[in-house]
Formats: sequence, structure tokens, C-alpha cells
Amino acid sequence: MKTINEMKLQIESRSVNEAFARAAVAAFAAQLDPNIEEISDIKTAVSEAVTNCIVHAYPQSVGTIYIWAGICENGRFRVKIRDKGCGILNVKQAMEPLFTTLGGERAGLGFAVMQSFCDKISVRSKVGKGTTVTLEKSFKGRGASDD
Repeated sequence: MKTINEMKLQIESRSVNEAFARAAVAAFAAQLDPNIEEISDIKTAVSEAVTNCIVHAYPQSVGTIYIWAGICENGRFRVKIRDKGCGILNVKQAMEPLFTTLGGERAGLGFAVMQSFCDKISVRSKVGKGTTVTLEKSFKGRGASDD
């Protein structure tokens, strides 16, 4: 899938940066002229992915979250959220609804929420090396201009 335009963002894994990341990605996606539901879907999915980095990847420290977003052919939008944190031991298990390693007030629905708001999600992780979550969504009937 050919990328037409892209952006990169690097933030610290602080909860105050989650809203900024969500807004920045949404502002970049706006060039595809998404409707309110589509932009809300992207914002929610990005919010969940960034929150996972903050809460799970760097539980005892502040680390870096790397965000890449790309406008692709045929109105496809792709976002990669990456960390260099602790990694996920069992990705398949982590993606099951209600699974959480923290308990307490955590519902274990982050990946389920991302899946419900995107067309495609993939997760790659290595313990001790970090995790990359890739989100893809099509914006119906739209495409980026080449200017």
C-alpha cells in the first residue's frame, strides 16, 4: 500500500500527552476529509494504544512513544504506535477482551476497543524490546490530494 503523505511524532509516556497524541493524529487525518464518526474512531483507537504504552510498556518509568501516521492510497489511513518498553509476553492472550495484567480499575478492553474502531489492527512485540501496534482504517469515498 503506497503512502502518499506521512507524519512522525515522539512523546514521553506521560498521561498528559495522550490527548495531544490523539489530537495530532486526528488533525493529520483531517486531510482525508473524514466524517465525525470516522475521526472519532481514529481518536479513540489512538488514545487506547497510547494509553497502553503509558500504563503497560513503561509501568515504573517514563519512556518514549513513537507515532507514525500515513495517508495511503484509496483513502486508507495507517497509524503505528511504538514503544521500547517491557514488551508483551503473550500477544494473543493480551488481545483477549477482559485480559489485564494489572487488575484493579483496568478493564482489559484496550485491544478490543482498537479492533472495534479500526478495519485492521496488528500487534508485534518482543519481551524487553517493546511493542508496535498498527491501526488501519478506510475513510469512505475520500483520498488525499497530491499537492
